Amino acid sequence: MPDPADPIQPQPIPASASAGTPPPSPQPEVNASTLDLPSNIAAALACIPLIGGIVFYVMEKRDSFVRFYAMQSIIFGGAWLLFCVFDSIIHAIFAHVPAIGVFLAFVWGLLAMLVHLAFVVIWIIATVKAFSGVRWEIPYIGATARKQTDGGTVL
Repeated sequence: MPDPADPIQPQPIPASASAGTPPPSPQPEVNASTLDLPSNIAAALACIPLIGGIVFYVMEKRDSFVRFYAMQSIIFGGAWLLFCVFDSIIHAIFAHVPAIGVFLAFVWGLLAMLVHLAFVVIWIIATVKAFSGVRWEIPYIGATARKQTDGGTVL
């Protein structure tokens, strides 16, 4: 008699399974991905500001979780880019002001450094939340991204 705990020995087939009925086919996911990546990995990669968002928003057509994070990344990256341009302009202006320009440029540089640090912290939080499968909205930006991906109108 074969040992039932031996993994090499074939196990007997139950009578109900041998009746000729095929096994049930797996149900497709509601948000089946266009890509061959798990949703959480694709959403975390989509969190790369601007570039990752654009790439995944264009490539992913069905998974609303990935599309949400991609749109949020596009808006967030755009805001960061606009701040960088604004920062460069203000810094250039302050640097050319006579007498107190160096002081103003230094103070503005410290303030800009704190804003950039805030951008980095928000980016890390969004990436971790996406990787863990949680749909997290960046304040002010997330609502706009949700409306864009859900097909709503944005005012």
